[in-house]
Amino acid sequence: MNAPVRPRSTLLAMLVLWVAFYASITLFTPPLLDDADSVHAEVAREMLIRHDYVTLYANGIRYLEKAPLMYWSMAVSMRIVQLFGGHSPRALAAAARFPIALDVLGLVWFAEMLARRLLRSARAGLYTVLILLSSSGLFLFTRITLPDAGVCLWLTLALYGFWRTEEIGSAPKHSPGDHHLRLYCGIFAVACALNVLTKGLIGVVFPIAIVLIYLLLTRGLNNTLHRLRELHPLATFEAFLLIVAPWHILAGLANPTQGHPAAIQFVQGHWLVPNPTTGNVHGWFWFYFMNEHVLRYLNLRIPRDYDTSPLWLFWGLCFVWIMPWSAFVFKAIAHAAPLRWEKWRDHFRRNDLPLRRRGLLLLVIWAAVVLLFFSFSTRQEYYILPALPALAILIAGWLMPEHDATHSRANLRITAVLLALGTLAAAGSCYLLLHTHTVAPNTDLAVLLNQNPSDYALSMGHFMDLTGPAIALFRFPLSIAALSLFLGPLIALIMRKRARPHAANLALAAGAFGLLVSIFLGLRIFSPVLTSAQLAESIAPQVHQQDLIAIHGEYESGSTLGFYLQRDNIHIVDGRSSNLWYGSFFPDAPNIFETRQSLAAKWNEPKRIFLWQDTQNEDQDVFCPSGPVYILVKSGGKEIISNQPNP
Repeated sequence: MNAPVRPRSTLLAMLVLWVAFYASITLFTPPLLDDADSVHAEVAREMLIRHDYVTLYANGIRYLEKAPLMYWSMAVSMRIVQLFGGHSPRALAAAARFPIALDVLGLVWFAEMLARRLLRSARAGLYTVLILLSSSGLFLFTRITLPDAGVCLWLTLALYGFWRTEEIGSAPKHSPGDHHLRLYCGIFAVACALNVLTKGLIGVVFPIAIVLIYLLLTRGLNNTLHRLRELHPLATFEAFLLIVAPWHILAGLANPTQGHPAAIQFVQGHWLVPNPTTGNVHGWFWFYFMNEHVLRYLNLRIPRDYDTSPLWLFWGLCFVWIMPWSAFVFKAIAHAAPLRWEKWRDHFRRNDLPLRRRGLLLLVIWAAVVLLFFSFSTRQEYYILPALPALAILIAGWLMPEHDATHSRANLRITAVLLALGTLAAAGSCYLLLHTHTVAPNTDLAVLLNQNPSDYALSMGHFMDLTGPAIALFRFPLSIAALSLFLGPLIALIMRKRARPHAANLALAAGAFGLLVSIFLGLRIFSPVLTSAQLAESIAPQVHQQDLIAIHGEYESGSTLGFYLQRDNIHIVDGRSSNLWYGSFFPDAPNIFETRQSLAAKWNEPKRIFLWQDTQNEDQDVFCPSGPVYILVKSGGKEIISNQPNP
């Protein structure tokens, strides 16, 4: 069953928009951010230094909680850049981001292919491209080196492979496509395996759960079992294991249990997970599978260095991350699963839905499985990303040129609501622009912010610090956002009234991409608060190999120092926690953890010390040694001090 051919215009739009928003200036600016962004890049950099591609390390300490594929790809990208003479931290930072950008391109490529095949429309493929590439959620969370874009890619490829088996199963017997069934089962297995190597067990849990629920709902139990036997389960499982097993086995062998760690206990109706002690620590198998999968899902993971988004926020962000397209999502879902339509219910009860209807149902199940799974576990704002491709294709199917008056009127009303909301948002932006006073040149944004440490475990928590005076620094991106939120829906409404739905959808896309420009510019302005790269680059000319570099607090709070100074031996003062915590209990962990007392004892020694600290953190006093203190650089609410002046 042949799908409509992808038009060259769609391919050109895909590549141009991808380069513009994901693979050009956004690779280089803003710098890597503190916390996960620079920690993950540093893990890849240390992989190259150590030539160890099995055990991950961060700052010289075992980093056992993540799957390796993203780090392998970043290490390969860095190595290629190095071969062409790019050894500077900025070049390596761009190299670290490039595989994430490739994940986005692959995601959009396969989502477009799936949309064309499933909806039998080339225009649906174009709309899928526009919705995904203009998604503020996908854009924001690919500014950080997170594996979730890869999860979206492999999940989409897995379900593309499965859908091709459905097309073959619906074709006449002995059709020319029959012999391809094994190939598409293999694609499903490879995609699941790569997803496991990207983010652990959800890489196989999601596609298997989606497929099983889909088969049960469209075929019933007996026919589902029969269909599963047709899908070459043994060969598929063998292909999956062939890719997945080697790294998992090698990681377990390279990181065995040390000493005699305590076991989990059930006391007075509660599970107690004991902390490790030096030399007594569970090995990789326990930490990776039990702690990072089972206990994380149950909110019992150690250390407790994370927060969870409230359920209302998690579901609400589903709409925020794909605005303005999410305004159509309820109509799209109702169109995909029309429960009030008697004919659809009859087909559903008889398990004989037409192929296209089954495809739409598959998309609904896909989105529901992801969102419901995380509704019952710990969750971050970006955990909804694997549901976005399904939602994008559903919305694209609804947005195809209106085929009846009811459809046209519904989209006209939705666009009018978008215009009303956009007008309110634009009016609010204009009010802020008119009532915020211009700040002095070179004002440090950090001094205008309020501190909300309780929010910082969330990936976007620092944006809760914004105040009225701080908004004055965001005048330009706020102006672009106001214009995008107003003009996009306005032009779309005019086009819909003129019965030009395709032009209306393109106008909404233009507004959505304008909003991405404002987000990018706003992130650049906010970045000095989120990164210590500018501090690292300021002191880099004075730093020598024998000098001691220290961070006061958690490693993640100033982790860009390690990457931009290319050091894997940063000392940590009163911050043995978070990513370095578990690995620090292995006997071979370097002795990098300091107390205020131990650092104070070293302060007057001949060795030069560079100390990073957060001057805005109300929960932690700054370090004040008894000896001489030289402030070398201050920016973004952070400073680097030294026990010796610059030469």
